[in-house]
Amino acid sequence: MSAIDRLPKGYVFTYADFMTEVSQKEAVIKALNRMVQAGKIAKLSKGKYYKPENTVFGPLLPNQSQIVKDLLEEDGKITGYLTGYSIYNQLGLTTQISNTIQIGKRDVRPAFQRERYTISFMKQKNTITKENIPLLQILDAIRTIKKIPDASLQSSAKRLLAILKGLSDNQLNTLVRLALKYPPATRALLGALLDELKKESLTLSLYKTLNPITKYKLPGLNKFLSTTEKWNIV
Repeated sequence: MSAIDRLPKGYVFTYADFMTEVSQKEAVIKALNRMVQAGKIAKLSKGKYYKPENTVFGPLLPNQSQIVKDLLEEDGKITGYLTGYSIYNQLGLTTQISNTIQIGKRDVRPAFQRERYTISFMKQKNTITKENIPLLQILDAIRTIKKIPDASLQSSAKRLLAILKGLSDNQLNTLVRLALKYPPATRALLGALLDELKKESLTLSLYKTLNPITKYKLPGLNKFLSTTEKWNIV
């Protein structure tokens, strides 16, 4: 199938990409399965194929966004985004690469296996847009700071401070607005981080949403952040 030759390596496709008529379905599936047997393409999961890129260490799997692209978009509309374990490394929060691909979505479902990856989901109450995905990824990292592999709370908070410092005032305003739909502990830690950056004018709306007697357990951060007492972080 010459159409497959034109696809880039690592691109994930299904039989539907090559069908012009429904009656062709069986023929297309048979042709694709013959190509799998001949080693020209590889099967990712039921009905999903890709052109492997061969290296001296063997064939490479497609990148994570290709592996789960059917879970990130629907009819051209963004419905999910890579988060958590999938982006800790990208954000410089850990050097580890995980075999879990986490996806932020409004509608979550149970975790499942695809090739060697576990696909799991994190509920996102905000509307997901192309523009706010990087900010939602930062908020998800703050929310799951205790779960970042091979990283201490202090080193993670230090890195998050550096990330926040790199954002514009406009982005920080949006970040605070998005944070209002996150759990109280996330709002408290974001508030403490922003206060540390002398952005107190931004954090008032976060502070007002918190119960003044609730404590948030993030041990050791008081040695690094001077603002933990105000935000009841212990």
